[in-house]
Amino acid sequence: MSPSTPSSALAVRDPWAVVPSLGNLDAYISAVNRLPLLTQEEEVSLARRLRDHGDLKAAGQLVMSHLRLVVSISRQYLGYGLPHGDLIQEGNVGLMKAVKRFDPDQGVRLVSYAMHWIKAEIHEYILKNWRMVKVATTKAQRKLFFNLRSMKQNLKDEATDIDTHRSTLTQTEVDTVARQLNVKREEVLEMETRLSGGDVALEPQTDDSEESFAPIAYLADEASEPTRVMEAQHRDWLAGDGISRALDALDARSRRIVEERWLKVNDDSSGGMTLHDLAGEYGVSAERIRQIEVAAMKKMRKALSGATA
Repeated sequence: MSPSTPSSALAVRDPWAVVPSLGNLDAYISAVNRLPLLTQEEEVSLARRLRDHGDLKAAGQLVMSHLRLVVSISRQYLGYGLPHGDLIQEGNVGLMKAVKRFDPDQGVRLVSYAMHWIKAEIHEYILKNWRMVKVATTKAQRKLFFNLRSMKQNLKDEATDIDTHRSTLTQTEVDTVARQLNVKREEVLEMETRLSGGDVALEPQTDDSEESFAPIAYLADEASEPTRVMEAQHRDWLAGDGISRALDALDARSRRIVEERWLKVNDDSSGGMTLHDLAGEYGVSAERIRQIEVAAMKKMRKALSGATA
């Protein structure tokens, strides 16, 4: 289908059916470039149908006929390292916003009106995604962001004695950029530094190596991590006041058995009394001492759980 094909072909079927829903980007671009253009009369007629009657089919035809414009504009922003498909998608959002707000009685073609909305949506996407930390927030910074790179290249092309390998601006070039964009020279220097800094991946880029390393490994202070701090505090309490409170819940014999078996360390590091030692002292079997010890441990755990609940 060529641009000279009658635009009424757009209405023959679902206007979105011409564009493949899945597939590679080249197929999409090829498809939208084959869509016919609208004459001014057809454009005005469709825009009035949308404005006066909310005709969504008319809106679809207006959008479809200008998809190639989005593709063309999006190519201007490929230098920022973002996927071309994403740029086109955001530009299409801007195009739909333009179609919704377009007034056919102003005497302006939709292509001229939509360019502003398409670029604005792409600009917003770039500013949000080109760096994790926003590089431009004010209107002047946005203007500087989108013009600094091209201005630097123009300054290099104009200079005859410039070092082609130098990427930073000279003081004279900084003053020139600041004057042309009506911003402070300090803002030019800051923006150049931020644009040339680049992002650093916090997570490892590959999962197939045990030796992969990334800043995420050393950014966190393990000693100050809240969960670890709470766990350490809980362990300290258990080793001190917690054990004392649990032992207070036992009778004298059970407490001595637990203390001799688990809490005493002799000078030779041999520990406390054995089951047989305690059995001989109390005149019972070693199995009975073990049973008393098990019951005492259960009682201590219950006391500790009640104290920490």
